[in-house]
This record gives sequence, C-alpha cells and structure tokens, in this order.
Amino acid sequence: MTDTEFMDRAERVLSAIEACCDRINEESDADIDNQRVGGMVTLVFRDRSQIVVNLQKPLHEIWLAARSGGYHYKFDGQRWMDTKGQGEFFASLSRYASEQAGVPLRFSA
Repeated sequence: MTDTEFMDRAERVLSAIEACCDRINEESDADIDNQRVGGMVTLVFRDRSQIVVNLQKPLHEIWLAARSGGYHYKFDGQRWMDTKGQGEFFASLSRYASEQAGVPLRFSA
C-alpha cells in the first residue's frame, strides 16, 4: 500500500468514527465528545475517560488507546485488523467504547 492509499483509507476510518459519534449522540444519552486534530480523534466519555485513535503513517497503521490498553491495526485488503490477533478495528472500538460509556455502543465503517 502506498502512503497515499493508506491516508485515503485511514481518513475514511476517522471520518466514520466522527459520524458514528454524531449518530450515537443523537440516538442515545451516551454523550461522547469527539475532537479531531489532524490524524487523531479523541473520544471523551461522561466519566472523563478517553479513547484516542491516531494514524501512524510511516507504519501504515491505526493505533487505538483505550482504558483497556493500546492496540495497532493494519489493513489486510478488506478490513483493519489488530496486529496481535485481537480482532477488527470497528468491533474493537465498539467494545472498548461500550465499556467506557457503560452502555452498548456500535461503531462501523
């Protein structure tokens, strides 16, 4: 994958996260504050805990930091998968965000 291809795909992930936060906030009282600065999105939950998603262009990875730990995702040709076999990015983000929000949340591409 070229740097340009990585950035196109990764930017779509960040945009999807922002759109999902908007949808979640409209449909529930989860109240997730999302802030984007360049290649990084920070989700802030009601209890002030955070999830940070940022792009690692040199490695062609997306990194996710949650209360439960830090995770790295690479594109496998179809999906962003954890480099240590912990699953697909949006499924993982949904799980970690649900844990931190205290309510079931669903993020998708």
